[in-house]
Amino acid sequence: MKTFLTGLIIFVLVATGALYFFAPPVNMPIAVLRGGIDADAALLARRIRLPDGFRFTVFASGLAGARMMQVTSGGDLLVTTPRDGTVHLLYRDDDGDGTADGRIALLSDLNRPHGIELYRDWLYVAEIDAVGRIRFDATTRQTTGQYERIVTGLPVEGRHWTRTVRVGPDGWLYIGIGSACNACREPDERRGTIQRASLDGRTVEPFATGLRNPVGFDWSPHDGALYATDNGRDLLGDNAPPDELNRVEQGQFYGWPAVNGFGEPDPEYMPAEDDRIDEALEPVFGFRPHNAPLGVRFLRAERYPDAFRHDALVALHGSWNRAEKDGYKVVRLHWSEDGAIRGEDFMTGFLIDGDVIGRPVDIAESPAGEIFVSDDFANAIYRIVYSGGDSGPGRATLAAEPDET
Repeated sequence: MKTFLTGLIIFVLVATGALYFFAPPVNMPIAVLRGGIDADAALLARRIRLPDGFRFTVFASGLAGARMMQVTSGGDLLVTTPRDGTVHLLYRDDDGDGTADGRIALLSDLNRPHGIELYRDWLYVAEIDAVGRIRFDATTRQTTGQYERIVTGLPVEGRHWTRTVRVGPDGWLYIGIGSACNACREPDERRGTIQRASLDGRTVEPFATGLRNPVGFDWSPHDGALYATDNGRDLLGDNAPPDELNRVEQGQFYGWPAVNGFGEPDPEYMPAEDDRIDEALEPVFGFRPHNAPLGVRFLRAERYPDAFRHDALVALHGSWNRAEKDGYKVVRLHWSEDGAIRGEDFMTGFLIDGDVIGRPVDIAESPAGEIFVSDDFANAIYRIVYSGGDSGPGRATLAAEPDET
């Protein structure tokens, strides 16, 4: 077992040999961690809260600026670290200790790689200025052939440098491209959109517009729709506008920069000639302003409680421009039978009394029901498993009260 904790209250599951963290009472002393350094496992174990029956481990650490993830068919985890231009492969946990059994740098020297996708033995990578691909064998954990940039010339100027790539049920590549500004008419119409491209990159076309920064998106296994997170604009105060989850449809406009949130015209960007205000589709769910929703993932495995059916998890990266910090957690979105969406906390404790020890970025899920959360502040990946809601020793602590967003 790769033991790395000292002086920590833990429970050992004898049946599996796994070392899991459970959250003790909240009145324990809280250390201070600032500056975005490697995960402090003991501090995380004291502070992190999960719903009843869920447990977490630090699956990997020392991944500077860990961002987007995908699970391979072999159960390994791919994660990007844009700062050093690398796509890492973390070996699945075969020895049962809750941590990665090893890691390799699968691809390196890329231009700020962010989004990644696996499809038909291809690994697709979204760099800041291009989407590339290379053959990948999940069994041997090796790439073959040359890495080829198939979509090039993506805009790089301005803010929102991240690019996300996913393959949809229709077999097309979907590419998220954030805006270059806070609120403006973009000279490059690809900014603030989701684009769609053929798998070979020869055809690229707009899919949906008016999305200021659509970092995360996923297709619901229940209604087949594409849902995307979107970060609302800044500089309108602490409490406006809401961040968004949009049900994204081809050819539709989602408001930015003319409309914020649920039909509110932007007070600064309101040119009279902008006829798109009436065309804007409202989000299906609003997050608290400046919470910065990034990765979203619908849960598909069968091992979770029935109450988690039709649910998605969303990583809230947390605010950078509020007087009082907000976000910094993972929330669970539940779709009711009538289509209403309810949000509540899932993984909390990264923010307590203004002290931040982590910033969730992305969510990934293995077919076996392992949930992975990346954290680009603590440079870590967390692994969450559900092992039942027993009431005996080692029971995970309930999450905080449901978020009212």
